[in-house]
Amino acid sequence: MSNSSDDQTTVRDLRRAIQEFVDEREWRKFHNAKNLSMSLAIEAGELMEHFQWLTSDEVVSGQGYDAAEVAEELADVASYTLALANALDIDLSSAIAHKMVKNRLKYPPPDAV
Repeated sequence: MSNSSDDQTTVRDLRRAIQEFVDEREWRKFHNAKNLSMSLAIEAGELMEHFQWLTSDEVVSGQGYDAAEVAEELADVASYTLALANALDIDLSSAIAHKMVKNRLKYPPPDAV
């Protein structure tokens, strides 16, 4: 997956990569919804730390944080999300599509109101 990009890599590819990593280390026994959701929250907190004391203007302009470190934390969040989808056998693409239908109904664009 070293040559991966969003334009070339599917969610299935990512889920398989995460599952292979987990299986190679025999971690499946630890990958239950409780543990993974807690890990996901911890990683999200680590992501937020990079922006904690910055103003919105600093963040928008890319000041005050290391983009490579933010990318690593975001990758951790995404990895735990995919691991949780694997553990619960949730089709993430379907779940997101379904949720977007609900979001569009709940939050219509301003010109549609």
